[in-house]
Amino acid sequence: MTNNLVRRIYEHKEKLIDGFSKKYDLDKLVYYESYKTAKEAIIREKRMKKWNRDWKICKIIENNSEWDDLYETIV
Repeated sequence: MTNNLVRRIYEHKEKLIDGFSKKYDLDKLVYYESYKTAKEAIIREKRMKKWNRDWKICKIIENNSEWDDLYETIV
C-alpha cells in the first residue's frame, strides 16, 4: 500500500528499498488497484496476501495477460 505509486515503483526499480522485491530482483509493475481511502487499500492488501499464488496469477492475467510493465502507463 502506498500513497504515491510512481515513487514506490521507482524505488523498487532503483533497488532503493530492502525487502522482498530487492532480494528477488523484482522491478516490474504488472498489477495494481486504486482505492479512495487508505483503509480500503489496507483491507484489500491484507485479503490478497492470504491468497495462494495461483489466484494472484489469475488476477494479473485477467488484467494484463502479456505481463507488461505498467510503470510507463502511470508516470
